[in-house]
Amino acid sequence: MSEVVASPCPSCQQLQTQLDAQRAQIEALQAELVRVREQLAAARKDSSTSSKPPSSDIVKPPKAPAADPAAPRPRGGQAGHPKHQRVAFPPEQLDAVFDYRPEHCPDCGRPLQPSGCAPYVVQQVDISDVPLRIEEHRSHEGYCAHCGSAHRGALPLPVARGGLLGPRLTTLVAYLKGVCHASFSTVRKFLRDVARVTISRGQLAKVITKVSQALATPYEELLADLPDQERLNVDETSHQHNGILQWTWCFRADLYTLFKIAPNRSADVLLTVLGEDFDGVLGCDCFSAYRRYMRLVDVPLQFCLAHLIREVKYLTTLPDAQTRAYGERFRDALRQLFAVIHRREQLSATAFRQQLAAARLAVLQQATGDVPPTPAATRLARRLQKYGDCYFRFVTTPGVEPTNNLAEQAIRFVVIDRHITQGTRSAAGQRWSERIWTVLATCTQQGRSVFDYLQCAVEALFHGQPAPSLQTTES
Repeated sequence: MSEVVASPCPSCQQLQTQLDAQRAQIEALQAELVRVREQLAAARKDSSTSSKPPSSDIVKPPKAPAADPAAPRPRGGQAGHPKHQRVAFPPEQLDAVFDYRPEHCPDCGRPLQPSGCAPYVVQQVDISDVPLRIEEHRSHEGYCAHCGSAHRGALPLPVARGGLLGPRLTTLVAYLKGVCHASFSTVRKFLRDVARVTISRGQLAKVITKVSQALATPYEELLADLPDQERLNVDETSHQHNGILQWTWCFRADLYTLFKIAPNRSADVLLTVLGEDFDGVLGCDCFSAYRRYMRLVDVPLQFCLAHLIREVKYLTTLPDAQTRAYGERFRDALRQLFAVIHRREQLSATAFRQQLAAARLAVLQQATGDVPPTPAATRLARRLQKYGDCYFRFVTTPGVEPTNNLAEQAIRFVVIDRHITQGTRSAAGQRWSERIWTVLATCTQQGRSVFDYLQCAVEALFHGQPAPSLQTTES
């Protein structure tokens, strides 16, 4: 006897179909929600969770509230903070001294006697009304009756080379243009309104050309010295040249910093500047140009750990719970690494190396172990598997910095200058920018006065002498 199977009722089939459709819709919506959350997290990237510069943070997050809202910290100097006052000018720098002594008591009108207390002193600094010295150099003509020719008296070389502007005023123009980001129009207004002298923009451009010429040899000396450096930190930023995108490269050595404007951002620039025989350690980010240069030249790299920390921090903002947990484990291991670095002065050399090696191993284990199958996590894990040694070169190579902060700090001035000046418009403008940026960064790095160095270079040019070197602190 065969078994009879009851067929489901039409209403049950309809309900099951609706349930399956709703389940599929819910799964699709959940997948869409995860995708949207990932897009939102990527859109919210800022300088703290990526390699974006701080200037790209258009909308800053609100500051965390004070620990005690009822007693917010007041502005200005804080209680218990030591007071800082500028050092007074020494007597030999004073041009005049004025003493003011009261003769009669303002209350009763009787004569006053000296109290013996030290006077209350106010030192005031000012500039002269027109701080200019104007000279006239006359080259007279003499006629030779025997030869039938005329000759003029030879001008001093500094006068002939300097022309309208002397060395200090030439230096001031260069300082305003290159260090203060001033345009030719702004420099012209400053000289007209403050110095009471009118100079055309064309004449100012000629002055800048002279100063650029004075800086050419010191710049080329640094450029030739770069391949011999044991350690270099490198970074690059975009540069506009007549509306065409180019790139400014920053090379920071131990004693100087050099800038080079190039038409591209590829490893060819590194091959041109550093060559194929460079055997120092290159501190940089993980950009493809540096990885290609490493493959071509077999140069050791130190990838920036600060960039890695920001990328790991980004993982902790993603919607996937496994990815967030992976990022938090990774970040904790990095924190332990930097905790060891910060305790370096408290540890013996042997203990420091041992703890640093252990912290490095823990970071790599967290980076490559139990990786969730999400694109952001797997991409970072694969990079650590392939380039893990490049993040920890500083462990085995003394003097190498774990971050690329030195180059990034040096290049900030160039970024500011780009926003103000909108780039360059000629090859001569590019050479001027490279040289003045190099002088500014190098003098700041060496603790030298930029103005004093520029003046020495200009005076050397006017006297036909070599400019002072940028490789030493002597000018």
